[in-house]
Amino acid sequence: MADDFDIIIIGAGVAGTACALRCAREGLSVLLLERGERPGSKNLSGGRLYCHALAELLPHFQRSAPLERRITHESLALLTDHGATMYSSLQPNGDSWSLLRARFDPWFVSQAEAEGVQCITGATVEALYRENGRVCGVICDNDTLRARYVVVAEGANSELAERHGLLPRPSPSSMALGIKVVLSLEQKTLEDRFHLTDKEGAAMLFTGGVCGDLPGGAFLYTNQDTLSFGIVCPLSSLGQGPVPAAELLEQLKSHPALRPLLRGSETLEYGAHLVPEGGLHSMPVQYAGEGWLLVGDALRTCINTGFTVRGMDMALIGAQAAAQTLIKACQQSAPQDLFPQYRQDIKHSLLWEVLQRYQHLPALLQRPGWYRRWPALMEDISRELWQQGEHPIPPLRQIVWRHLRRHGLRHLAGDLLRSLRCL
Repeated sequence: MADDFDIIIIGAGVAGTACALRCAREGLSVLLLERGERPGSKNLSGGRLYCHALAELLPHFQRSAPLERRITHESLALLTDHGATMYSSLQPNGDSWSLLRARFDPWFVSQAEAEGVQCITGATVEALYRENGRVCGVICDNDTLRARYVVVAEGANSELAERHGLLPRPSPSSMALGIKVVLSLEQKTLEDRFHLTDKEGAAMLFTGGVCGDLPGGAFLYTNQDTLSFGIVCPLSSLGQGPVPAAELLEQLKSHPALRPLLRGSETLEYGAHLVPEGGLHSMPVQYAGEGWLLVGDALRTCINTGFTVRGMDMALIGAQAAAQTLIKACQQSAPQDLFPQYRQDIKHSLLWEVLQRYQHLPALLQRPGWYRRWPALMEDISRELWQQGEHPIPPLRQIVWRHLRRHGLRHLAGDLLRSLRCL
């Protein structure tokens, strides 16, 4: 029986759409299936895109893409219960933008459609269609659609891939729960509050006290007239934490470091989704096979470096590698096992280099000292440096040494040594 398409891609997120666009550009017939009523309606990523990978695919994307603000102000905050130590950097020529997926994804799909991709929204894929053990299409809304190859780009919680044995269930330590709100804030108020001019944007990361003494972090990105605010906590932390996951975000809003920034904002959107944070060691052993391959969060290649979160750009790079594999396979008349070529294309991409570089970092970020001991240490040192009284403050070396000993020199030194090995 003849195939309906060369490629069927399940999921019109960043990775699925990028893969579809690249394949269609090479003359392949591509069907992109999205279960949401419109692309982006079910996407809840934090909302920051590092643009190098998108520029490779669409060099002139900034002319029409619905980007929010160029990130020029970077901040990392170490939170304690009642204070914070902030590290800030001004990057006028930064190459990342904040964005809202509900606006960006429809635009991105339109770029793919302009290359010849056919996209169907509101489409539910009930199962993969197999013949003699090979994936040959999908069963969608009770219809069988045949293809030479099928790409699973459903995201981190890919029930379809797990049900068909393409993807094992992840461990709680390698997956996090992201809870996000989009908050409205009048544009002038937003720019005054964050010290921004038109199109400038701020990205703030927070660690310490987000999930008690357990691993977890938060983010705050400025959009044109909204804020993207959320927390990301490993499932293992949520299972042990004293506060229910649903209450963590509201609790964090009242922190002294965040309360003034969020004052007067109103909630527009609220949602939660799974985030694969295990890096290289959470990737499945086999991520392609007879007639199928995985991309994006289904491939579990999101990387949390502690000071950046690489989700969308890693998905775009992986999608380019997947497209290369599919294009080569479609040039052959006989059906191909995609895994050997896909593994080779992944290992020759920037994605693999970054995964290798940070492969030990997920284990490092599980150490509880980063979330209680270090924020408390930095707050104590900072307080003493800025505290003036009737006597001169001691020399800096004495202040630092005293607080290092007070907070546990051996544990702090262990954290630093492990960090140097990981980074």
